Amino acid sequence: MSRFLTSNFSSVSITLLFYFLLLLTLRTSNSLANSAATARRLPRQLSVNYYAKSCPQLDQLVGSVTAQQFREAPVSGPATIRLFFHDCFVEGCDGSILISSRPGSKEMAERDAQDNKELAKEAFDSVNKAKEVVESKCPGVVSCADLLAIAARDFIHLAGGPYYQVKKGRWDGKISLASRVSQKLPRANSTFDELLKLFTSKGLTLNDLVVLSGAHTIGFSHCEHFVTRLYGYRGTNRPDPTIDPRLLKALSMSCPKFGGNSDIVAPFDVTTPFSFDNAYYANLEAHLGLLETDQALGLDPRTKPMVHDLAKDKQKFFQAFAVAMEKMGGIGVKKGRKHGEKRKDCSMHSL
Repeated sequence: MSRFLTSNFSSVSITLLFYFLLLLTLRTSNSLANSAATARRLPRQLSVNYYAKSCPQLDQLVGSVTAQQFREAPVSGPATIRLFFHDCFVEGCDGSILISSRPGSKEMAERDAQDNKELAKEAFDSVNKAKEVVESKCPGVVSCADLLAIAARDFIHLAGGPYYQVKKGRWDGKISLASRVSQKLPRANSTFDELLKLFTSKGLTLNDLVVLSGAHTIGFSHCEHFVTRLYGYRGTNRPDPTIDPRLLKALSMSCPKFGGNSDIVAPFDVTTPFSFDNAYYANLEAHLGLLETDQALGLDPRTKPMVHDLAKDKQKFFQAFAVAMEKMGGIGVKKGRKHGEKRKDCSMHSL
């Protein structure tokens, strides 16, 4: 009996082992098949070395243009950074914001939408000039979307901010419509929750919101975006009580309630407006935020501790900003001819 049980047990064990190996093989095959199918569906990842062979001197070529633009037209810096943000938040980081509206077209292009009307010409010029230089050395290779990402990084660094490696491989988007811009960009009068919802919809976190808002350490805003804080805060006919009285007085002189010049601007960072540093966060702690959406970061209990940490440590801000920019730079990336193109002229679709 014991011999039979031993023999029978051995047979059962061998049978179970066979089925186990068969099941494992099938699962492995299915897993590999699923992985291959997933790989086919997902776009290739962006890479720092994407143009290593096709245009190895790319960063140097773009750098020669951005350095000159920074010297000759300093507004190019904050303008190009803002252009990159506006591009990524609408159709993804695909350079679609660079396309000009066609005469006689039924609908305007993205760049001519109301929310983009204040984008400075110098930002478009910076990308177009970089494109000309790159095309002369690497024709038909580099996308306008990648050039915009690189130029934004260059201007951040030229203003004193971090230098980080830009991952590349974006293709230029084929769609650029003004009608798709509405509700996809942050507004100066957005509530904090609206702002967070918008960032979350792009795959960004609360931390990303706080860190990327630090781009307001340089640049300027027109009066219309903060004038209600000075004279009619939330329908009270009084100023926003959270504004420092000194800032309120200065802004009121520049932006009167009636009859002001629509071209007047004020710096986001009232202490070091031309330097990319962490003073923006210290300003929020001192109630010196320009926009309501800026100051909200220093007041909301969810973000106030983050603001405090970044105000104390510039290197922490720089490191976090570089990471957040890489993350934002991956929003809605187009890959391949089915979804994108490589424009020779950034302002026009390829024929």
